[in-house]
Amino acid sequence: MLDRLDRQIINELQGGFPLSERPYAEAAARLGLEEQDLIDRIGRLLDQGRLSRFGPMYNAEKMGGAFCLCAVKVPQQDVERIAACINSYAEVAHNYERQHSFNIWFVLASDTTERIEQVIRDIESEIALTVFAFPKLEEFFIGLRVNA
Repeated sequence: MLDRLDRQIINELQGGFPLSERPYAEAAARLGLEEQDLIDRIGRLLDQGRLSRFGPMYNAEKMGGAFCLCAVKVPQQDVERIAACINSYAEVAHNYERQHSFNIWFVLASDTTERIEQVIRDIESEIALTVFAFPKLEEFFIGLRVNA
């Protein structure tokens, strides 16, 4: 279980991480911790799977890159194998299973639209299934936060 301090760390750091010479020290001070304590706790939360990732969210399009939401209809017996294949591509930002005929969804992020198209073709070739691509037409910022 998460203790009070773990919850405080998760809740506090979702709202922004310092951009400074020693960002962990600055974030730790805001939480009343020592820098190494914060680093150790984040590492433990990642190792235990309590956090799936810890890092910045970049707007690839503003940096000249591209995103694409993708979906695949995967036979249930192949879900783990196909998910592992998809996840092997560095361009896969995240991948999740849904209870739907399109049961594997993932996001591709790359420096170019052409690279995204190539990765889709490569994945299709490797898994022998069609990848349905849903490029973003309009952006909505919802400010998602998850309270721990």
